[in-house]
Amino acid sequence: MDLANHGSAATDPRQFKSFAAFYPFYLSEHSNRTCRRLHFVGCTLALACLVALAATGKPQYLLYGLLCGYGFAWIGHFGFEKNKPASFKRPLYSFMGDWVMYKDLWTGKIPL
Repeated sequence: MDLANHGSAATDPRQFKSFAAFYPFYLSEHSNRTCRRLHFVGCTLALACLVALAATGKPQYLLYGLLCGYGFAWIGHFGFEKNKPASFKRPLYSFMGDWVMYKDLWTGKIPL
């Protein structure tokens, strides 16, 4: 899958009227393999924190999950992709995009 040709860095993510229209732009913002890998690690750790929260009932695991999920993603964007996360302008669609891309990475639809 060619991730770089799904949108433009000059595109304003607020213009999209549906998630289906937004997701190709989201993918274009994740063309760097290291950025995608950091998203994958962050999402996996966030899920582990959710399991820990459910198992222990300790609310700090919710904070840990958010820190892992967003921390790894933002390192990927600022350090490797050299862009700003779309979550600053389109938080719900970006959150949804994280999990759709996570699934696509697991299934091999997008290269990890």
